[in-house]
Amino acid sequence: MAQNKTRVVTTYLEMVDRPAAISSGNPEGVLIMRAKRPTVSFYRFLYNTVGENWKWVDRRKLSDEDLRTIIHNEKVEIHVLYLNGVPAGYVELDFRQISEVEIAYFGLMPDFIGQGSGKRFLQWAIMTAWQTNPERLWVHTCSLDHPGALPLYQKCGFKIYKTEEHEN
Repeated sequence: MAQNKTRVVTTYLEMVDRPAAISSGNPEGVLIMRAKRPTVSFYRFLYNTVGENWKWVDRRKLSDEDLRTIIHNEKVEIHVLYLNGVPAGYVELDFRQISEVEIAYFGLMPDFIGQGSGKRFLQWAIMTAWQTNPERLWVHTCSLDHPGALPLYQKCGFKIYKTEEHEN
């Protein structure tokens, strides 16, 4: 039986200049906390819940040991957004490459999409990444992701530098 293939467009974006300072401080009930050396099960909860509707699969394919190696690397930071004590999203910042930072994963839990916290959280992640003075900050998204992802990255200052098409 033949499987239907889906055409997927992956868009790569970068930011090569530090953006103007964004107002700091979080509204009442908002907390962003770094998860230092998170358990694999907690990370999988974040990844699977945020990525379920968008068909995120890369980290699901990894063994627990391989995933632990990544998320416990001292140059990989996982920051969790909490709204009124409830995990609402996360960002994974990857500092392993010299002079650049990748936003490896970014997203909100389904129940928190459309409430306005995504842009503020992304701006926070951008400012956090720029604290290390990289030459560039980059991220990628694809056509399977939330339809607002690409426009949000662009509104926050990222510029497209490459697109690729493949079948999934």
